[in-house]
Amino acid sequence: MHPNEPARSEHVISGTGPSEADQDEYKRLSVNAAKGVGVVTAVHRGWDNAVTVTDFLSVSYDPPTILVSLYSLSRMAEALDEVERWGLSLLASDQRGVADALGYEGNPLVGLLDHVPHFRRADGAAPLIAGSLSWFELRTVAKHEVATHTLFVGEVTAMGRAAVATARPLIRFQSGYLGAGNELPANDERRPT
Repeated sequence: MHPNEPARSEHVISGTGPSEADQDEYKRLSVNAAKGVGVVTAVHRGWDNAVTVTDFLSVSYDPPTILVSLYSLSRMAEALDEVERWGLSLLASDQRGVADALGYEGNPLVGLLDHVPHFRRADGAAPLIAGSLSWFELRTVAKHEVATHTLFVGEVTAMGRAAVATARPLIRFQSGYLGAGNELPANDERRPT
């Protein structure tokens, strides 16, 4: 190590596969990625489905394509497996309550969006979160099983944004939120040293 190089830690996973300690260390380190917060939505078997996500990315602009990662055994993964069209709304910093409300596993489908402002572009379409920074309607073009998750690749069929273009994004970092007065305080134990 160079004398001016800061101290670092290192964790090597054995060739026999990850242990529980390896998985715990991965979880501890992977929360250091700051991620935008979104809501994936779909209508499945007549019910609105919605879940908060942070694992999504823009894949291409030609054609406009987005990828989202969902736990394979989740209700939302089952829904996207069976429907062709779905939505993704990127949340603004003042929508932490929406992220929290839709972030619980096992939320009941009945009344799921009763207290979440939303709209639909057409009857039967996936609900989209009102006031979000931007929203996308997507058509699934590919699915990939990877470890415990399914990657759903969607081609954008429609998109838009909130009327207030100056809104800031809701950001998830180290198991907390950044933005709209939700910055981690300087003495927060989650803040890296």
